[in-house]
Amino acid sequence: MKKLLNACLVTALLGSGAAVAQEIERHSEGKLFYTAISIPAGAETLYLSGAGAKPAEDGTWGDMEAQTIDTFNAFKEKLEGLGWSMSDIVQVRVFATASPDGSLDFAGFNKGYMQFFGTEENPQKPVRSFVQVADLVVDGWLVEIEIRAARMPK
Repeated sequence: MKKLLNACLVTALLGSGAAVAQEIERHSEGKLFYTAISIPAGAETLYLSGAGAKPAEDGTWGDMEAQTIDTFNAFKEKLEGLGWSMSDIVQVRVFATASPDGSLDFAGFNKGYMQFFGTEENPQKPVRSFVQVADLVVDGWLVEIEIRAARMPK
């Protein structure tokens, strides 16, 4: 009888875990990003390929900050068109190259990035990688960004 009661108790405890609503968990918040985000089974995911800025009407590309803003604005438009939002972004991977003068404008990237994450409109922050590369495939790009988004089904 005791074994039967223990088996029932274990079944009840294990079964109740499945009824608990799972959610995306963010861990170790920093000023600009989290160091870990847990995505539970059953979450919807969306991956957007690497993208960069578009040239201005005069053919110029802008500095790192301007290119970052342009690229995230394009992501925002794409996400919203698919029924997602910037707050669904859980990972940002950045490939950046130095300006023609040889300097990498990491501060300019962060200024542009901070307009989209950790804001009043979008308090969420993703995990993030920033890698300097020798060159990017599009002449004029200083930055190429790819994102991953996740959300719990509605």
